[in-house]
Amino acid sequence: MRSLIWGAGAIGGTLGAYLARAGGDVTMVDTVVEHVAAITSGGLRVAGPIDEFTVRVPAFTPQTLSGTWDEIILATKAHHTEAASRALLPHLSSGGYVVSAQNGLNELAIAEAVGAARTVGAFINFGADYMEPGVIHYGGHGAVVVGEIDGRVTPRVTAIRDRWRDFDQRAIVTPNIWGYLWGKEAYGAMLFATALTNESIADALAMPAYRPLYIALAREILAVAAARTVRPEAFDGFDPAAYLANAPAGAAERSLDALVAHNRRSAKSHSGIWRDLAVRKRATEVDAQLGIVVTLGAEAGVPAPLTARLVALIHEIERGARAQSLEALDVLAATPSHTVTP
Repeated sequence: MRSLIWGAGAIGGTLGAYLARAGGDVTMVDTVVEHVAAITSGGLRVAGPIDEFTVRVPAFTPQTLSGTWDEIILATKAHHTEAASRALLPHLSSGGYVVSAQNGLNELAIAEAVGAARTVGAFINFGADYMEPGVIHYGGHGAVVVGEIDGRVTPRVTAIRDRWRDFDQRAIVTPNIWGYLWGKEAYGAMLFATALTNESIADALAMPAYRPLYIALAREILAVAAARTVRPEAFDGFDPAAYLANAPAGAAERSLDALVAHNRRSAKSHSGIWRDLAVRKRATEVDAQLGIVVTLGAEAGVPAPLTARLVALIHEIERGARAQSLEALDVLAATPSHTVTP
């Protein structure tokens, strides 16, 4: 299988490097000219506590790429999905497919661009960061799941799973990929909340004062998922059932403890969201990841005011109108939430 990785950053760079090291025919595309130049001249280096290696792979910008592929793995930031889907379409063979190796519900936008039958869902929760041109830091293991968006278990997703086991032996196929994606939406809302501060993910999630906030955020997201008849799946310490209104006493706190433990095992202490705000000084994925939940909730008659306020606070930090601090988290915690039983 020839694989085109569209977006050679944290997720795409790590996954593509492992596939290439295992002997896969991998080509990479990225919009950052310096990154492409570094990969071309010296290879793509994976660094960190988990592994250290360099692979030589062909790399191009979208403007210099030619040819078609049966498999394109889309690994851009969520808010670049629509533009990337249009740009990659000329490079997708007539019988090919696009795998969304991203955070968010991007399969919806990809299916609009390339067709539902040519869209494959994936859930990625490992920890990695783009450090500099040609270098990706791989800091922590996490769930790797692939599935058809219509719930079938097909030979193509089984084959993708088998190849991705060259990256992580625990990679699985699921008939409920939307369940994983919506579970990550709920957990992702917590990560966006921690990025309002300069605390690590683990330290922020461990703070007792803010645990009711994290629980309320998860509950809002899960209420929208329930309205769309999605059954969220558990992963890496996040147990969606623990955040439901009828969950046993203390269940959500135990799930948060498990999330703290999972994140303390990773060398990636802060989220990519925090890095976008604090280090790279660029727009985050907040509209594509959480804004879409607010929109889908409104369509289903399920308000998500806490999530909407979180989106607004992230935008304030993006434009320099608010500093990352615990005070920003206090502002979010003071926002009234609309309690819905998911």
